[in-house]
Amino acid sequence: MPAVVRGGRRASVASAPKRSAVPKGQGARSRNAPRNAGGVPGKMAALGKLDLTPRAVVLSICAGFGVLALVLATGARAERIGQSVTHGVDQITTGMGLKLRRVHITGASAEATPAIQRALNVEAGQPITNLDLDALQASVQAVGWVKEARVVRLLPDTLIVEIKEHDRLAVWQTGGRVFVIDGEGRTIPGADAGRYPGLPLVVGAGADKAAGDILPLLAQRPRLMSRIDALVRVDERRWDLRLKDGGIIQLPAVKQEAALIQLDALDQRERLLELGFARIDLRTEGQVAVRPGAGI
Repeated sequence: MPAVVRGGRRASVASAPKRSAVPKGQGARSRNAPRNAGGVPGKMAALGKLDLTPRAVVLSICAGFGVLALVLATGARAERIGQSVTHGVDQITTGMGLKLRRVHITGASAEATPAIQRALNVEAGQPITNLDLDALQASVQAVGWVKEARVVRLLPDTLIVEIKEHDRLAVWQTGGRVFVIDGEGRTIPGADAGRYPGLPLVVGAGADKAAGDILPLLAQRPRLMSRIDALVRVDERRWDLRLKDGGIIQLPAVKQEAALIQLDALDQRERLLELGFARIDLRTEGQVAVRPGAGI
């Protein structure tokens, strides 16, 4: 009987399924393997459902940058960051000695210099690298005296301003007021006509625009020019030259250079201008009509 019992045990053991041999040290991992082998983890499964095409990725990145820019642009934070960075750069540049110490203005008259300095509006000690040269140039060129301006930064500490002023051609009198005009007939704002007694005086409507044609012709005849007190524009068509002795020379509306050549020849030959005529009429081509003065 005991033999039978032992045989039954052996029979029941033999009928049970055999366990596969498991290398030592891997038993725990093998027991957990069937639990995770049945599917994909939750996070990986969700990621698998996203659209990860190149186009979608690019659009997502662009959208992210757009949101960031909007937040920075619409908030005070961007302004504070910008001011902080600017202040830091300013401290660095001034610490290196890159700050404004000298401003040299060349080519400007004493009368124009104060207006140019006000237009520059710079201060000693400010960071020289921060100066907007284009803006400074535009500001200086807006000064009435200035025809052209050039602004140059000379590191470490100097600003050079080169000026070309409008030329002063004449003093123009109209409507009871006087102006200084340039060679193109433009008035020069801020110019005091009283400071230019040596400039010729042109009078009347349209005299400002026509002066640039007649004055160079008279400058070629210094003997005549020295006797002229004023040039008066008549009907915006022609000139009357008023002499210092009270006489008048009437020029034609056209071919005024030819008339001046004729007058110059007569004066050199006959000393016409010294005779004190009240009127010399050159309005008719090829003719000279004179009216004697009171002393003739």
